[in-house]
Amino acid sequence: MDKFRKVVLDNGIRIVTEKIPYVKSVSLGLWVNAGSRNENEKESGISHFIEHMFFKGTSRRSAKDIAITMDSIGGELNAFTSREATTYYSKVLDTHLREAVGLLSDIFLNSLFDEREIEKEKQVILEEIKMVEDTPDDYIHDLYTHIVWPKHSLGRSILGNLDTVAKFKRKGFINYLDKNYCPKNIVIAVAGNFDFKRLISLLDKNFGKLERPETINFSSTPEIKGGIFVKKKKLEQIHICLGTRGLSHVDKDRYGLYALNTMLGSSMSSRLFQEIREKRGLVYSIYSYIASFRDTGLFTVYAGTSHSSVLEVIRLILREFRGMKEKKTSPSELNKALEHMKGSLMLSLESTSSRMSKIAKDEIYFNRYISYEEIIRNVNKVTAKQVQRIANEIFDRKALTLTAIGDLSKNDIDEDILRC
Repeated sequence: MDKFRKVVLDNGIRIVTEKIPYVKSVSLGLWVNAGSRNENEKESGISHFIEHMFFKGTSRRSAKDIAITMDSIGGELNAFTSREATTYYSKVLDTHLREAVGLLSDIFLNSLFDEREIEKEKQVILEEIKMVEDTPDDYIHDLYTHIVWPKHSLGRSILGNLDTVAKFKRKGFINYLDKNYCPKNIVIAVAGNFDFKRLISLLDKNFGKLERPETINFSSTPEIKGGIFVKKKKLEQIHICLGTRGLSHVDKDRYGLYALNTMLGSSMSSRLFQEIREKRGLVYSIYSYIASFRDTGLFTVYAGTSHSSVLEVIRLILREFRGMKEKKTSPSELNKALEHMKGSLMLSLESTSSRMSKIAKDEIYFNRYISYEEIIRNVNKVTAKQVQRIANEIFDRKALTLTAIGDLSKNDIDEDILRC
């Protein structure tokens, strides 16, 4: 039986919890419904920079004190920025929940944004951007997203760029916080072993006094720009992303797309891996993945290969796209994919961190809790006919985008290669 409960504090902060009485840990996450998508062009990278600054000192603790406090209780304290959210989280033994809440609330509410720390962290992030740009199998994904959505905030790098990051000042951070970190935009998710009444009292005491006016700061839905883009760079391999439109987080067909992704390229038994790596030996790494957002999404295949093999790899990927469109999946292949999906879900139940993330996303995207039984029912409803229909809808030549980094030019790739 699910032990999910939800409370809304007087200031509007939503608290979602899942009690897991048989574990000894608690995972606690502060989810702010604002990420790089909420930035204007001059703010590109500011959400990620703010995430860094929350660990650089408060009115009560130095950056070193923050690290020592968490290390002294054997817990984990970290954060990450995505395109639609910024998350600050901690995982501790259940006996240390009070300390974790106190530390998270301190960095969340009392960070100083000291100008000297900003300048130091600016150099760290500039090096992080350079590191990604020097790592082609990472950089290709940012480049691809920018090519797909060239004039939209969803298409910009979460890290920002060298120009915008270099210009950030304390005033800009404070303005961004005031605009986006309001209580109505915050979800606190907790999963693990805890006493519910004590937890709510503790969270209310630490976060209940936060007051900022509600703002609406959502960008429009972007249009996909298809075509071919090549960034010439002297490398041993050619790195490619070949993709098309996907589905939003809330699309009714999302489980069918998960199944399509599982069969096509998300596992070692998938069609792409077996055909292009195992059978032909043309790549070391090849996989497909889904990126979903509140109103749109992308479906993408990544591969790294040699200059002499890149055209063959592209053609083989497109051949698998056509195969998904033209022929229904066999019952055995579909069943294997669905069992893989259910197995992955059930294994995630063993992690309080995964369960904390799930209930937070349920609240952010659906405004309700989705039980594991409901997920299994929806997975079991996926049919071969549905998967084939989705393939025909998304593998549309007009939406196909090929992005490549390596020692080649656009002239090396015939425009007609994207015929699918």
